[in-house]
Amino acid sequence: MSKLVLDAAVFSEAAVAPDTRMVNDAIIRALSAIPDRWATPLPEIRASRLAGKGVFPLPPESPRARDETIPGPRGPVPVRIYMPDGAARGVYLHIHGGGWTLGSARENESMLDRIAAVCGLAVVSVDYALAPEQPYPAAPDDCEAAALWLVREGRDRFGTERFAIGGESGGATLSVATLLRLRDRHLMSPFSAAVLTAGCYDLRLTPSARNWGDLPLVLNTHDITFFVNNYLRLQGRADDPDVSPLLASLKGMPKALFTVGTRDALLDDTLFMANAWLAAGNGAEMDVYPGGCHVFIGFVGTIADQALKRINGFLADF
Repeated sequence: MSKLVLDAAVFSEAAVAPDTRMVNDAIIRALSAIPDRWATPLPEIRASRLAGKGVFPLPPESPRARDETIPGPRGPVPVRIYMPDGAARGVYLHIHGGGWTLGSARENESMLDRIAAVCGLAVVSVDYALAPEQPYPAAPDDCEAAALWLVREGRDRFGTERFAIGGESGGATLSVATLLRLRDRHLMSPFSAAVLTAGCYDLRLTPSARNWGDLPLVLNTHDITFFVNNYLRLQGRADDPDVSPLLASLKGMPKALFTVGTRDALLDDTLFMANAWLAAGNGAEMDVYPGGCHVFIGFVGTIADQALKRINGFLADF
């Protein structure tokens, strides 16, 4: 039986490790030095990040990785595939974060390379269409297409039909939306595990997101609103369960590992979704890390090491 038990002490300042405080302070200093992060055109921000010139460093390129395209509803969808050393014991469909506006598979290279190496999984990371140039429903359409491609091609391409799905931030949102689309539109549940890190599951904004304020600890209230407006620019509605999966029926979802830090503006999204997941009769585990910023697993530190080890263990056992 799954259960979610939290000790209130995890939310206390005393529980925050010194190196976590140092990482958070460094992020705040770096982002505070940029008066208006969104004054620069988005294509320039994306290009700068991919060139390793963004605020956060670009991981080294993995020798395991190769780029391909798969068929999508609006044309080819790029994917980046990482292969394990031996035969793949399963496939992890990864959906990157970035507020549906930024991000790429390449920017998650170290984490995805590690999953392939340590867990013995093939990893397929989806470079879905980004907003505001291609707003909702382009991103979930691409992710749905990638999932259906994996169901069709998994046995021939990777020698397995054992599938997990997951992502970080907006990628966690899209992961849940993909699971719901497969269940409701295609009457299938091919994924047996989900890794959901710091997702935004209610785009109307949960209390932690709404009340966070201006502190630029990776993500603040202004950033979240900016991303939501980009994503829903044309036809999306925040009260649509396809957009805000916390509002959906969650029956028949796979077992999931939810990960979040206590210093994340999207903390409530994970607290609410993990409990809703469990209440719907699904297996759910939730790890809350003291002082962790938004998607803290992308930074150095003891809690990042702990969380990545836990995620790898979850994927190794699914």
